[in-house]
Amino acid sequence: MTQPVKIRRLTDQEGQKLQRIVRRDTTSTVRYRRAMILLAAAGGNTVPVIARLVAADEDTVRDVIHRFNEIGLACLDPQWAGGRPRLLSPEDEAFVAQTATTRPTQLGQPFTRWSIRKLLAYLHHLPGRTLTLGREALRTLLARHGITFQRTKTWKESPDADFDAKLDAIEYALTQRPERTFAFDEFGPLGIRPTAGTAWAPQGEPDRLPATYRRTQGVRYFHGCYSVGDDLLWGVNRARKGIDHTWAALKSIRAARPDGAPIYVILDNLSAHKNWRIRVWAKKNKVRLLFTPTYASWANPIEAHFGPLRQFTLANSDHPNHIVQTRALHAYLRWRNAHARHPDVLAAQRRERARVRSEKGIRWGGRPLATAA
Repeated sequence: MTQPVKIRRLTDQEGQKLQRIVRRDTTSTVRYRRAMILLAAAGGNTVPVIARLVAADEDTVRDVIHRFNEIGLACLDPQWAGGRPRLLSPEDEAFVAQTATTRPTQLGQPFTRWSIRKLLAYLHHLPGRTLTLGREALRTLLARHGITFQRTKTWKESPDADFDAKLDAIEYALTQRPERTFAFDEFGPLGIRPTAGTAWAPQGEPDRLPATYRRTQGVRYFHGCYSVGDDLLWGVNRARKGIDHTWAALKSIRAARPDGAPIYVILDNLSAHKNWRIRVWAKKNKVRLLFTPTYASWANPIEAHFGPLRQFTLANSDHPNHIVQTRALHAYLRWRNAHARHPDVLAAQRRERARVRSEKGIRWGGRPLATAA
């Protein structure tokens, strides 16, 4: 049987970077949509679901996933060809790129970072090597090699000793039991304030939102539940996070499958999710709690669906109070769930494309299947 297209398993750094792009938005629409595709694919969402999520063609989703499996996060920034022939050899370009990513202090220079002028001056005065390029040529060369001027970032690696075991359990639920798998997480805080966004408007006459405001109504948290098999998202706004609200959400998930058979719920490691009373209730009601590894909340499939929630209910809004904000959020959820299915007439084409483009013998996360003894 044909295997569906699968994304390779993300590293900690890759998952955290994709989550930052989706949650904090970006000035690049292409980068934002591609990051959302990868994050949704890593969360176990199928290609049709991802295509509906980002309003893109299914072939585009498959191309992005295949490209990520080949070159990693470099696929977030597509390259464009054109212009006059290059004057530098590939070896010279590689040398320039390596120099730009080397700390100046390691090359005997009295500063901690390069500017375009400083780097160009250093390259022009190298003994025994002549490099013919100007400032703009150097700038485009660095961009072509994926080298940009950016802030230094800190990073953290998951210390979870059960990292692979937890991802294996989530993988099993998403791939083998999707119709009985759910995801839960809190989204927020949601405050009452004007929030900038984007919208269509006459040129030079953008919509205006007030820049002064007072936060007098506190914050809310959206407690979201997502059914992987049904592709349905629901939830409720609460004044805070807590054991009682988590418990109520889990009960609503259990009620979605009232047959009493076991279900799987993917959630992060918030202390309110691990209370002993919740664990006892879950065991009694055949609810298996699958916790994401530490610092790897990107493995929760609901994360990819919070991006559109922010984009279509919070961005470009000025809600007067939490009641109006909640109504807008629930109106979007109703619209989203009503338009969560593609026409059945495309099913045959999707199966054929999956057959042609699938990666046979590859597990979720890009790991090869164990060979039979």
